[in-house]
Amino acid sequence: MTGQTAARQQLIADLKARLQGEQRRLNERFLGNAEAETLLRDRCRLIDEVLCDAWQALALPASLGLVAVGGYGRGELYPASDIDLLVLLPEEADRALAERLEQLVCLLWDIGLETGHSVRTVEQCLEEAAGDTTVQTALLESRLLAGSQRLFAGLRSILAASIDACAFLQTKRIEQEDRHRRFSDTPNSLEANCKDGPGGLRDLQLVLWIAQAAGFGKSWRDLEQHGFITDDEARLLAGCEHFLRHVRTHLHLHAGRREDRLLFEYQTPLAEKLGCAGSERQRPSEQLMQKYYRRAKTVTQICAILLQNMAATLLPPPDEPPLSINERFQNVHEFLDVVHEEVFQVEPAAILEAFLLLERYSELKGMSARTQRALWRARQLVDDDFRVRPLNRARFLEILQQDRGLVHAFRAMNQFGVLGRYLPSFGRIVGQMQHDLFHVYTVDQHSLQVLRNLRRFTMDDFAHEYPLCSRLISDLGKPWLLYIAALFHDIAKGRGGDHSELGAADAREFCEQHGLAAEDNELIVWLVRHHLLMSRVAQKQDVADPAVVAAFAAVVGDERHLIALYLLTVADIRGTSPKVWNTWKAQLLEQLFNATRCKLLSNSENLMTRGVIAQRQREAMRLMRYLALPEGAHEKLWQQLDTVYFLRQSAEEIAWHARALQDRIDSRQPVVSARLNPLGAGIEVMVYTHDEAELFLHMVGFFCRAGYSIVDARIHTTAHGYALDTFVLLDLSDRDCDRAMISYIEHELADRLAHRQPAEAPANGRMPRQVRYFPLQPQVSIRPLVSLEADDTGRLFVLTVVAADRPGLLFIVARELAGHGASLHTAKIATLGERVEDTFLISGGHLEQSASRVRLEADLLRQLQL
Repeated sequence: MTGQTAARQQLIADLKARLQGEQRRLNERFLGNAEAETLLRDRCRLIDEVLCDAWQALALPASLGLVAVGGYGRGELYPASDIDLLVLLPEEADRALAERLEQLVCLLWDIGLETGHSVRTVEQCLEEAAGDTTVQTALLESRLLAGSQRLFAGLRSILAASIDACAFLQTKRIEQEDRHRRFSDTPNSLEANCKDGPGGLRDLQLVLWIAQAAGFGKSWRDLEQHGFITDDEARLLAGCEHFLRHVRTHLHLHAGRREDRLLFEYQTPLAEKLGCAGSERQRPSEQLMQKYYRRAKTVTQICAILLQNMAATLLPPPDEPPLSINERFQNVHEFLDVVHEEVFQVEPAAILEAFLLLERYSELKGMSARTQRALWRARQLVDDDFRVRPLNRARFLEILQQDRGLVHAFRAMNQFGVLGRYLPSFGRIVGQMQHDLFHVYTVDQHSLQVLRNLRRFTMDDFAHEYPLCSRLISDLGKPWLLYIAALFHDIAKGRGGDHSELGAADAREFCEQHGLAAEDNELIVWLVRHHLLMSRVAQKQDVADPAVVAAFAAVVGDERHLIALYLLTVADIRGTSPKVWNTWKAQLLEQLFNATRCKLLSNSENLMTRGVIAQRQREAMRLMRYLALPEGAHEKLWQQLDTVYFLRQSAEEIAWHARALQDRIDSRQPVVSARLNPLGAGIEVMVYTHDEAELFLHMVGFFCRAGYSIVDARIHTTAHGYALDTFVLLDLSDRDCDRAMISYIEHELADRLAHRQPAEAPANGRMPRQVRYFPLQPQVSIRPLVSLEADDTGRLFVLTVVAADRPGLLFIVARELAGHGASLHTAKIATLGERVEDTFLISGGHLEQSASRVRLEADLLRQLQL
């Protein structure tokens, strides 16, 4: 080993040991209750010293400059953040200098520093900054670590002169809008991003970037001195920034990497480190997240005021006199403005009036910064006396009944804290998490999403997306009654007890206080009480069963209630998570809606099973004639089928089966026919083969291994011993359902069944991350079926399984049923995010004996808990 190599190795060892030892000491001191700001500052100082020592050790020319940029340049270096560096050159590097700079990069890598670096001249920096605001922003926060002070000062001077503060502000606001849109414009995601999400650290940094570019200063106190924010607002922002820094620092240290999302698995340990002890009704993680949401809300609110004030200074509007709206408000450059800052103190009723005016005056783009600040201060005036005043109650109803701007008004009311104070029950759900594996928003944000969805049903722009809902809501009249139901449907979550019943009581009190007509009062209360009913029936019961439809229709009562419940149900499911809604759920709800509507409009008090079967058979024969099937082609098959088959299959499916099996009723080989689902997404598969033990298990294993999820299964056995089974499959990986895939299913499944290959368990997939951190206790129940009118198969039982979703879950259920000798007749698979609620109609296996049912339940639970 040469002396030069040995010296380099010693330098690497020394710097590496120093870096690791000091970082470990800083982290331990922070975890021992030091301030996050101290850690960020001291870590920057440590990296500064190590970089300067490396720079000097390599004896790089004094004419160069080593510059910290970005967050590192700002002096905020989080435990897992990148170290962004710029090597500033007086001129293009020659080959010898390029090699020495490459040695520097290798040295930094060897000692364990992950750097993002660039090598540029001053002219190149300015060229890059001119075309990329991100580069401009990074240079704005630059500071010299080593090298030429003159070269760095020249860069800073030219950069400051070249920045167009107005263009910079406009670009940064567009970036912010795009970034917020990625997070659905809400900080209240259950796994919020504390850096980039709305109300996160990036929003605070963006304001200070703009302030720095415009020469307004670098701190909240600087902005206060310029008159952009008040002393209280500056202290609030500083406090929020302090909290967010602590959250992000703990997050990096706990995750051991750069992770800015408050993932479920991190929330509890972070809550403990941040001193959230929890309570009887709130977990520590829920307390942490509620603190986070409230601070993110404050950041969003005050930053909006700041940006608007800075924009007014940098981009002053034309000098036009305000347009008077009334004695309290005026239109100032298309923003709603108070005539003086004490308007709300003088007349508290103007608080709700402000939101009403935003809806009524389409030319208004929003509220002025002065109005926002006045509203923010005045929210405390919404008290008991405010709530009981007839004018305020009438005005709240007016806000609900306007033709435009409703969602914007209610989101703003929630943002300013007005909604939660006017409806104290709503205030209790602001920032409240929902630990149910399928909601992705807090309760208040979910309720506003439901309100938004209902509103969209009334808008022509969304008629293509919600065709049936758009038609129904236009005929319903008083859609604002649904908006009230949306506000109250989950308002009692987190109180303990049945939130539907508790919410119905709150809704009744609201309706009575606000003087709603008795029939409107009854509809809203009924909707809140039964808002889960339609989704439960559609996803857990057989909507082709007339008895199921009749029982549901008896609860609904009339067409008005049915339409209102259908609209609220669609809006509710679509407001939980983008993953929860799909065309299969849409089809089930629409099928239940149409069947119930026919039942309610029928002149007959009791729709008899025989009438339903006869009607379906007639419709099936009409379809068969349309398909050019020979007369009587169906008769041989139908002779082998019982009444239950005709109850559970639609007329279109009956015709499809008849066509596929017209000359293969006694086929010795399995018949598999697949097609695109005519009523929605996915593939529909018919299997016809000799019935045998574990047949269902074989098919479930095949579909799972092929990457399909079974969402519906109807199992029939003919009189001459054949299984006639129909499945609806959804592709787990969103592959295109083309003819090649359909052919694969038809031929491969038929071949496996023909050769009687053993049932294959699906490959062990990856357990969803959320499931590991939400301990959902599996539930299994078996009860006798009492609703089906025609039961030609003996006693039937309903098996219900509620569990966290996992790979091969249906295969586990099928294997246990086969092991207990139980036969499956139908399966309804309801997946709600990472939670499944599956319902099976089963018989056999001595289930008439309670001991057999208990054994099956116990064995299923044991398997689901493994």
